[in-house]
Amino acid sequence: MNLESKIYIAGHRGLVGSSLMRNLRAKGYTNFLTRTHAELDLTDQAAVEAFFEQEKPDYVFLAAAKVGGIHANNSYPAEFIRDNLAIQTNIIHAAYKNDVKRLLFLGSSCIYPRLAPQPMKEEHLLTSELEPTNRPYALAKIAGIEMCWAYNRQYRTQYLAVMPTNLYGPGDNYNLMNSHVIPAMIRKFHLAKLAAERNWAAIEQDEAKNGPIPQDLKDRLLATCNLQLEPAVSVWGTGTPKREFLYSDDMADACVYLMNLPDDKFVPLLGQDRNDGLAPLVNIGVGHDLSIRELAETVAATVGYQGKLEFDASKPDGTPRKLMDVGRLNAMGWEAKTGMRSGLESAYRDFLSTQG
Repeated sequence: MNLESKIYIAGHRGLVGSSLMRNLRAKGYTNFLTRTHAELDLTDQAAVEAFFEQEKPDYVFLAAAKVGGIHANNSYPAEFIRDNLAIQTNIIHAAYKNDVKRLLFLGSSCIYPRLAPQPMKEEHLLTSELEPTNRPYALAKIAGIEMCWAYNRQYRTQYLAVMPTNLYGPGDNYNLMNSHVIPAMIRKFHLAKLAAERNWAAIEQDEAKNGPIPQDLKDRLLATCNLQLEPAVSVWGTGTPKREFLYSDDMADACVYLMNLPDDKFVPLLGQDRNDGLAPLVNIGVGHDLSIRELAETVAATVGYQGKLEFDASKPDGTPRKLMDVGRLNAMGWEAKTGMRSGLESAYRDFLSTQG
């Protein structure tokens, strides 16, 4: 990409898209195309095609998606498959019709089988059954990978799919009804800390800014404020599943790195001349993981919460382990730089900045 290239970031206000914007701006890129959902509904095929015909982007980062944690995936499976299929289909086809030079399609590690060998390699895609709790979302993303591959083979396009591991960082979603595990933990531990300080006014302010607090949690916070209960935070599941987490700014740096690979390194990734088992797919991660219990303890220490941890085994654990094999990306010359504790500290500072 040249610094003057016209770059469209679909989903620029989300965790992924905002990180891409920061990274590209820091590297000197200036010619961005962005649209909010109110300005452009990406599930509307005619609207997307009109936008591409008018703006003619050179490069596309497809970061727009309907996303969420286990609760959201279980509650809204129809929306997760319908909206994601529509968004990615509209953008990929419009990119082809308007001669986009390169497109990067962002997915998630949940595309891999529930019991995939660990760490998960790109070639493990579609080798066994998916995790039921997020199957609609995963199937939509798998369809997007296959669409990139099919267009590469038939039309000689340059569309690459990247699969980041679990992300966290500035601009995350802290709504407890549909957030991922780290932002949910950050907010829960912060609320419990406020309750231990008997600061109900700050808890009400948090709810106004970050969305509703589930009634059972609100009751416990109030009881804690009234000194009827010791501070305690409930975490879904047993705490034994292991997860890998990547700071969002590292993810963005990897995406820009890949988009800027020279042709002799980028084109071989695309599968233009083959239909074997290796899709145009690159994992993005850190290459190591930790248990949910270890994660909860680290988040609690970062937030400064000193109360009890309770693990609710009646809630689903999800996939036992999800660790990405990042050897393919590392061999290209890129590795993650942000450690877990420093990344969490940055994420918590970002959360606190939303409270003022």
